[in-house]
Amino acid sequence: MPTPSRPSRRELIAGAAALTAATPALLQAAIPAAGPSLKGRTILITGASSGFGRVGALHYARLGAKVIATMRGLPRAEAETLTAEAAKEKLDLHIFEIDVTDDDSVKNGVADALELTGGRIDTLINNAGIGITGPVEVQDMAATQLIFDTNVFGIQRMLRALLPQMRAAKGGQIFNISSQLGRVIVPGGGHYSATKFAVEALSEQLAYELVPHGIEVTVIQPGGYPTKVWVNRNAYTGALKARSDAALLAAYAPFTRGMGTEDGSGRSADPLDVPMAIAEIMAMPAGKRPLRRAVHPGNKPQEAINRVSAEVQVAWLGGGALGPLVKAVHD
Repeated sequence: MPTPSRPSRRELIAGAAALTAATPALLQAAIPAAGPSLKGRTILITGASSGFGRVGALHYARLGAKVIATMRGLPRAEAETLTAEAAKEKLDLHIFEIDVTDDDSVKNGVADALELTGGRIDTLINNAGIGITGPVEVQDMAATQLIFDTNVFGIQRMLRALLPQMRAAKGGQIFNISSQLGRVIVPGGGHYSATKFAVEALSEQLAYELVPHGIEVTVIQPGGYPTKVWVNRNAYTGALKARSDAALLAAYAPFTRGMGTEDGSGRSADPLDVPMAIAEIMAMPAGKRPLRRAVHPGNKPQEAINRVSAEVQVAWLGGGALGPLVKAVHD
């Protein structure tokens, strides 16, 4: 039962729908943003409290899309400030609670979002994710389960919740946020690369399987950006270090010494690079969108692996029964 200080989900939906119906002209008057028009798109993005999710939610809405920005732990200050910014610009942006690690939260949040949008969400951006650093042996099962539950199982939950209506509509678009560390590995990085490698494999398999349904999948591979991910990563990693055995930490001293103190503030790349790339891909003609896009103004070591991987897949499966699916994705 909802508390007196927090409206029910149905009340939030009714209020948002009433605002949309009452002020269509205002919702069209968003501050212009550089990029293609996304008018007519309905986008759901996870992990919108900060980083790529937050700047992306605003960017897509400024380009004319209806945006469902989701985050866990509502009410929270990040939701309030995002709501205020969207209201100031008269953006068609709505905030719902989804914790991608929780089955019921995903089910309820997606159901509410579909109710608001009339049963159709054409674009899913799986952005929610965390990092926990340290050597593999130091990663206890609590840390291991948390990062896989968020970065991999969270995507699976969202796919199963939203794919049925995309298949019924015979179209849709899915973006999964991976990392350049989904293709290359840094020692001491915990299970982050393991989860992002899993995201890469899941996404490519899904892309092949969805060809007959007219649904396209793109993996976004960002490099390092100055987002709040560093703050969150330090909190998770610091807690892991605090509960780890001192002798185990000492055995991997070069990699454990700085656990929980990594600082990404010196990075200068603009996080808006990622939503700008996603918007550009959204605007491409169907069938011409890439399976993978590396995003960073600096080095992109994963691009060579991306090319070789595509060549191997086509050479291996391109001449057989699965060839049309594989070629549709890579051509």
